[in-house]
Amino acid sequence: MAEAGFWSRPEPERKSVIEDLKRLKSLVVPLEAIAKDVEEQGILFELGLEENDAATLDEVAREVTKLRARFASYELKAMLSGEDDACDAFLSINAGAGGTDSCDWAQMLLRMYTRYLTDAGYEVKIVDHLPHEEAGLKSVVVEVRGEYAYGLLKGEAGVHRLVRISPFDAANRRQTSFAAVDPTPAVAEDPAIVLNEGELHYDYYRSSGAGGQHVNVTDSAVRITHLPTGTVVTCQNERSQHKNKAMARKLLLAKLKALEVERHEKNQEALRDQKGEIAWANQIRNYVLDPYQLVKDRRTGVETGNVQKVLDGGLDPFIQAYLRHTATMTLKLDGPQS
Repeated sequence: MAEAGFWSRPEPERKSVIEDLKRLKSLVVPLEAIAKDVEEQGILFELGLEENDAATLDEVAREVTKLRARFASYELKAMLSGEDDACDAFLSINAGAGGTDSCDWAQMLLRMYTRYLTDAGYEVKIVDHLPHEEAGLKSVVVEVRGEYAYGLLKGEAGVHRLVRISPFDAANRRQTSFAAVDPTPAVAEDPAIVLNEGELHYDYYRSSGAGGQHVNVTDSAVRITHLPTGTVVTCQNERSQHKNKAMARKLLLAKLKALEVERHEKNQEALRDQKGEIAWANQIRNYVLDPYQLVKDRRTGVETGNVQKVLDGGLDPFIQAYLRHTATMTLKLDGPQS
C-alpha cells in the first residue's frame, strides 16, 4: 500500500489488498496482545514465587484462565482463514432415503442449526422450503447472516444419519433416516461469474410459504434454472416477486461459485465421495436415539451421549473439532515433503 501509485490502481484491486490487510491484522494484532500478556503474567508469577506472595499467585492464576479463553477464541478465528470463510452463507437441507421419517429428520436438522446459529448471534432466514405431505420438509434453504457464517458451517456438508423408533410406524419399528446438508458461501458479485440472462430460465408460480394471504394469491415465487449447468434455485418466502427474484439470483450466484471452486479443487473426487448419495455408507455423522443414545462424527471421532443437547443446537464440539482436524491436515499437506 506504501508503493507509489497504489492509490491510482483500479478500485477492485485496491479493495482486495485492503481487505487482505484487515484480515491479516485481525490475526496478528490479537496474537501479539496475547503474547504480551503471557509475558507479563510470567514476570508476575516469578515475582510471586520469589516473595511467596499468595495474592499475586492467585491473581496470576485468574489471568491465565482468562488468557486460555482468549487464546481458544483466537485459535478458532485463525482456523477460519479460507477465502470465503468470513462470508454469510446459504444452508440447504434435503431429505434423503427414508420417506416421511427422513422429511421429519430434515425438519429436526433445521431446528438444530437454527438454534445453534441464533444462540451464536447469527440471523437466520428461510429462503425457500418444500413441505412433505405428512410431516417435515422435503427440502429447505436458509440464509445465514453474520461474520464467519460459512466458515463455521462448511464442515457440516454431507449426509447426516438418524436412527430411532419411528413415530410414523404403528408397529414402533426402528427406522434409519438420512438428510443431506449443503452450506455455500453467500459471495458478493464475482467478475469471474456472470449471470447471462440468455442462460437463465425463469418460472413464476404461486407460493406455498409464509407471508400471509398475499403469497398465496399471486405468482410471487421464483424458480431460476441456469441452463449451462442445470443448476436450479427457488425462492418463495418473500412477499413480492421482485424480492424473491433478487434472493434467488443471490442464491444462484453462490451455487455457481461453489461449482467453480469444486472444479478447481485438487481433491474433487474425495469431495464428491463425501457428499455422495443421501443414503447408507455416505454419512458424516450418526445420531442414534435407539437402542442407545450417541452422536458420533465419523471424520473426527468426536462423540457424545447427550443427543438431546446436540439436537437443541449444541454443535460447538463437533464444529470446532472439524476445524482443528482440517487445520492439522492442511499443515501436514503443506509441510516438508520426504
